Amino acid sequence: MNKLTKIGLTALAGSLMVGTVNAADWSISGTSSMTFSGGDDNATTGNGWSMGDSLTFSASGDVNDIGITVSYELDGQGSATDTFDDHSISFDLGDAGTLVFAGHGGSSALSARDDVMPTAKEEPWDVVTGSDADIINGAAAENQFNYTYSHDSGVLFNAAYNNADSAANAVSYTDFALEYTGVEGLRVGYAFGDVETTAGTEQEESTMFATYATGGFTVGVQTSELDRSGNTTADTESSAFGISYQVNDDLAVSYGAHSIEYNSGDDQEASGFSISYTMGSMALSGAYNSVDNIANTSTDDRSAYELGVVFSF
Repeated sequence: MNKLTKIGLTALAGSLMVGTVNAADWSISGTSSMTFSGGDDNATTGNGWSMGDSLTFSASGDVNDIGITVSYELDGQGSATDTFDDHSISFDLGDAGTLVFAGHGGSSALSARDDVMPTAKEEPWDVVTGSDADIINGAAAENQFNYTYSHDSGVLFNAAYNNADSAANAVSYTDFALEYTGVEGLRVGYAFGDVETTAGTEQEESTMFATYATGGFTVGVQTSELDRSGNTTADTESSAFGISYQVNDDLAVSYGAHSIEYNSGDDQEASGFSISYTMGSMALSGAYNSVDNIANTSTDDRSAYELGVVFSF
């Protein structure tokens, strides 16, 4: 990571002037990756190879005793429309917590916890085309506020808010999460949100999870529910299990399973193996996932694999 120092940074968010930051710390970090995907007959991956790259520019400093960090990610996809991708401004409120306003790329309290099972690379429902369609994951959106408060006792509170926007949510969206990590190796949590992307189609989403790490092993279980108002036949439930093993400082392996239960038809059943190996600033990873009855379709059983290499600087 390269660091630069600049005196007199002025942070502007839209038309709101935050102020002048003295002796701000600038940082630039980035990654470049190559990925090969295959095995999925339904995927349109071309020759299977793809490339990703990103540069993240951050500036941080104190304004009236409030720590402020402005972060922009430039995510190049090799097209004429390349532009800034993730961007946010973070307010460090000291003992009162942290408030983040994400113009793009922010997670809500629930979406950040849609699947927290231990894995060396990917979730078991990932990689295979279409298998993520019914994942219970809240409603993250553009221009979203996210507040986090962490107490020394191990209690964490997280809440997200997004103003009503016809392009994302018909009504304003709020969700929250509570976690406890006061016992060494243990993480337990609950998250809940009301989603109404179209007026009159409210649905309640929730998830509960627990993970425990001991030695090189981490195990976890998670259960989630989606309840649609006035349409109980479309309700779904999901359950997940994961176990990972840190073989040494560089090598990790994992196995995971995830199922989605529908009120009729066939449940989606996913399982997968992942592996990752780190060599300094380079990381190699691989995943092989198999999914049956994709999106409640009994005739759609497929598997796929993904191999990747990431260079960080």
